[in-house]
Amino acid sequence: MTETDLLQTLARGEDSRHQFKRDATNADGMAAELAAFANSGGGTVFLGVADDGSIAGLDAAAVRRLNQLISNAASQHVRPPLHPQTHNVQTAQGLVLVVQVPDGLNKPYMDLQGRVWVKSGADKRHVTAREEMQRMFQRGGLLQADQVPVRNATVADIDERAFGRYFERRYGQSLSAAGLALAQLMENLQLAQDGVPNLAGVLLFGKHPQRLLPVCQMGAVWFPGTQLGDTRYLDSENFDGPLDEQFERGMAFLKRSLHKVQAGRGFNTLGQLELPEEALVELLVNALVHRDFLVSATVRLFVFTDRVEIISPGHLPDSLTPEQIRTGVSNRRNQVLAEHAAHILPYRGMGTGVPRALDAWPQIDLVDEPEINQFRAVVWRTVQASAATSVETSVETSVETTQVPLKTPEAILALLSEQPTMTLSQVANRLGKSTRAIEMAVSRLTESGKLKYVGPKKGGHWEVM
Repeated sequence: MTETDLLQTLARGEDSRHQFKRDATNADGMAAELAAFANSGGGTVFLGVADDGSIAGLDAAAVRRLNQLISNAASQHVRPPLHPQTHNVQTAQGLVLVVQVPDGLNKPYMDLQGRVWVKSGADKRHVTAREEMQRMFQRGGLLQADQVPVRNATVADIDERAFGRYFERRYGQSLSAAGLALAQLMENLQLAQDGVPNLAGVLLFGKHPQRLLPVCQMGAVWFPGTQLGDTRYLDSENFDGPLDEQFERGMAFLKRSLHKVQAGRGFNTLGQLELPEEALVELLVNALVHRDFLVSATVRLFVFTDRVEIISPGHLPDSLTPEQIRTGVSNRRNQVLAEHAAHILPYRGMGTGVPRALDAWPQIDLVDEPEINQFRAVVWRTVQASAATSVETSVETSVETTQVPLKTPEAILALLSEQPTMTLSQVANRLGKSTRAIEMAVSRLTESGKLKYVGPKKGGHWEVM
């Protein structure tokens, strides 16, 4: 970094990637700064710079002292240890020590008191929320949500016949020939732990998975227009059951919601789907298999007149980007679930699904949304304007007979059922209503016993009764 580069950076001020410090004397305090950057994507500390971005400068002795302090803080006061890089920039006011902290590979990083720090704007904060801590352990590879034993689950919750069919198809022998109890076989396949089925085991082979895993389902809505906040819909359905059943029902919903086109075929032949089925299959399977199970939300399908949206809870893990997954780069979030799903669903793994979908239909946008913790695949339809207009017109002229009206209270319940941690302002934004109107509707729903809020004001969630 040259002096010119330094001055340009300082002129932009502090943010989540740049921290200014005139000096540092405490190893614990420096350790907290380094850990916060390592847990939050990396960043740079500038020593010898005032909070307003003006250069105070350091002399050679101060630089030597600070280098020793940083080395001690990174190796002795952070667990696991960090390896920041430092270099000095000469300015007219003196030296500036630039400390570059890379995005950590072994998150979460803690100080000597066991506290986890992350960046919050230009400042840092101590992580206390359980879900956030779980996600950090997940990103660090210390927790695999699909391998966590399901509370209150027993082997009696597993459909032995479904598991037997899978076992025989994959391994060429029946359960009786294997000579082991169901619990032991599931444990051998990493589908249970100490006799308790884990999330992957319940979701793949459970008799009634949603009794134990309420958010592990999929919701679908077919809208007559292009806006999510539309109060009308043509069709709506929630899909529960094991993962393969959710997939089949989700594909059936898409097929009946999309147009069939002649595509140059004979008059008496069946029309083919306007969007390539292969692309929809790949995107839907990816959403079901790679979702973040630590996020209390469902997989969602939205069909609009101009696009299909397939929304998966949880944004892309680690530093993975939409551009990378377009080229086949992958990072399995649910390793056990993905390994078994490859033998149950039309899923091949190895990061090839998205490239295949794009090859079949290039008009696909991949949108990572970390601020609301979700990932969207947007498949654009190429319906002729006249066809789209006729659909809109038919909906408008036959609303009583061809669609079910979705009133505001019903829309609120549907949204909070899918995303129970939403705030009322977020609900208002999604439905295109005022926050006051939503608050009044929620008050009525609460009084009637249809809705209740569980937990503290910050960190709680809604329950639809």
